[in-house]
Amino acid sequence: MTTADERPRSVLELVAMKAAGRRIVMLTCYDALFARLLSDGGADLLLVGDSVNQVLAGRDSTLSATLDQMIYHASSVRRGTDALVIVDLPFLTYQVSVEEAIRNAGRVMQETSADGVKLEGGRAMADTVRALVDRGIPVMGHLGLTPQSVHALGGYRVQGRDAQTAERLLQDAKLLEDAGAFSIVLELVPRALAQQVTAALRVPTIGIGAGEHCDGQVLVLHDMLGLNEGFTPKFLKRYGELATATREAVAAYAREVRSGEYPGPEHGFE
Repeated sequence: MTTADERPRSVLELVAMKAAGRRIVMLTCYDALFARLLSDGGADLLLVGDSVNQVLAGRDSTLSATLDQMIYHASSVRRGTDALVIVDLPFLTYQVSVEEAIRNAGRVMQETSADGVKLEGGRAMADTVRALVDRGIPVMGHLGLTPQSVHALGGYRVQGRDAQTAERLLQDAKLLEDAGAFSIVLELVPRALAQQVTAALRVPTIGIGAGEHCDGQVLVLHDMLGLNEGFTPKFLKRYGELATATREAVAAYAREVRSGEYPGPEHGFE
């Protein structure tokens, strides 16, 4: 387990971790309580994902997340951890123009004290990435299945399975690196392609459904804890069954309240 002293203190250290062969651990996080727990558990990076509306609000995509929501959740996470915090820029906060991307990413950095932002897209976003980095805003890229483009991609499906799209993804990754991105998430990408991209880059790749050859891995916290029982993709490994534990705890509480066992004298005040 990574200790606080071993945890990366800046996004630049992630490149050194790749060079040293140290795998990077990232998880999504939306609040201060879980931020403390994930830090204690050894996570290197916490991603305040625009998945928040799917996970916590029951929405069917990430498209409904707003900039104010992301700032609120990122500020909460920042108060709970000294690990690196990366914040998703939500849909249409960076695609309209470079100037608007700078303004919105600047708000995130200024109002949350985050360590960087994440945005989706390759060639079309390279100039935006470069503009943000030139202004001191660290950027993590995101290629493969890009959830904000789910409708254009025809749904949640593996990307880069044919030679043409695989080559385009590789070139997009190089463009993002050249533009100054400090890391790139690869989502739902074939293992061999993820290995090729990882080997071609100096900056680390973070995989989700992209196999074992990436420099690090990310999962949605509530999925890996077994809280989101209906989500069972091939790439997901559950490291807990907290939905079952929660039901059992609530059932025990309800039973004791109804029987009068709780609260007892020891839970009251004289």
